[in-house]
Amino acid sequence: MAKQLFGTDGIRGVAGECPLDPQTIYAFGVALGEDAGAHHPDPEILIGTDTRESAAWIAELVAGGLISRGARVRYAGVITTPGVAYLTRSGDFVAGVMISASHNPYQDNGLKLFGHSGFKLPDEEEHTIEQEILRLRDAGVAPLPAALQVDETLDRQYLEFLLSTAMVRLDGVKLVLDCGNGASYRLGPSLFQRLGAEVVTICAEPDGRNINAGCGAMHLELLQKVVVEQGADYGVAFDGDADRAIFVSRSGKVVDGDAVLLAAARDLKASGRLHRDTVVSTVMSNLGLEKVLAHDGIKMVRTSVGDKYVLEEMLRLGAVLGGEQSGHVIFRDYATTGDGLLTAVRVFEIARRAGVGLDELTAGLRVYPQMLVNVRIREKKGLLETPAVAREIQKAETSLAGTGRVLVRFSGTEPLARVMVEAEDAGQVEHFVHRIADAIRNAAVG
Repeated sequence: MAKQLFGTDGIRGVAGECPLDPQTIYAFGVALGEDAGAHHPDPEILIGTDTRESAAWIAELVAGGLISRGARVRYAGVITTPGVAYLTRSGDFVAGVMISASHNPYQDNGLKLFGHSGFKLPDEEEHTIEQEILRLRDAGVAPLPAALQVDETLDRQYLEFLLSTAMVRLDGVKLVLDCGNGASYRLGPSLFQRLGAEVVTICAEPDGRNINAGCGAMHLELLQKVVVEQGADYGVAFDGDADRAIFVSRSGKVVDGDAVLLAAARDLKASGRLHRDTVVSTVMSNLGLEKVLAHDGIKMVRTSVGDKYVLEEMLRLGAVLGGEQSGHVIFRDYATTGDGLLTAVRVFEIARRAGVGLDELTAGLRVYPQMLVNVRIREKKGLLETPAVAREIQKAETSLAGTGRVLVRFSGTEPLARVMVEAEDAGQVEHFVHRIADAIRNAAVG
């Protein structure tokens, strides 16, 4: 049965509007409290947020619902999503809730849910909680928020964990960190300063509304400019909740999640730690990554988009490395989710040991021209099966057979159809992506 509230990364929407209206948020807390109480006699739940202006009132509503069912709540305040995942699995928490809409603008927010294992909940458990949320909402449950106080020991515990994973100091290294005015704005500079780096920090003055605004992992122009101007060794940008990281080399070149997977896979394979010589990525990873990994004797397995699905496949295969082009990278030996800060520690460590920069570290990766077009839609059902859309997709796939890929999918967090075409020839990419996108637009309004 299809879920109505949970997408590929929890519940997400415009703060204050369904499904992030006060009644639904409070019902989420109540439903989670009931679920936790059914599995533990005295459940404690962790709540963390990013820097959005809506975070505090959403946290208080979730806490109110939890407390109404006898659960205890600890509040980390502003912390990263992987920080919540780490604390949930390393502490006595039955579950962890991260209030964030990741890379979305400040008007949006979301509820990400982790079990005690530190893993995002499986679809079946999300569905059970969702059904209870809907039942409570339909019954007219009245929201009753609870006041919260930040426990400042929690983010320090996470910072100490990150420091404990570092095998190499960064003395003499100059870094530029773009914190996206998000959850990493304190943790990021503290981490790398304590590792000995000279840190230049940008976009680390959140005001509740400037998260991801022209900065962070989705907007790299400022970071590229500052890295080159400062003569920095590396640059890294995090998204709003810092579960992803995108890098910039000394020359100003962008180093995305695909390039990170290549560098990390080579390093792990060289040390005999890449289990079954396998890397897990998604259908969005560039064909060039698959080809260069194959040349290096490494198999790449693709999954649906979403680090949740990457992790599920990693667990199934016993893989230790997986991730997404967007910068979510999972180092399974250390974490249960994508972690931008941890990824940065690993990447800088690999580069330092190799004695090279990011350009040299990712040499050999030929990026095939790839174009992604988002088409706003009202309804998903049957859209891709309409004759005109199916015909354009078939034409592209036939023409690109063996030399490229066509991927058309729906967003799990927004009302969008995403059209991606990738091929050796940039002209073909642009031609086919627009043909398919136009067909979807026409079908959507027809």
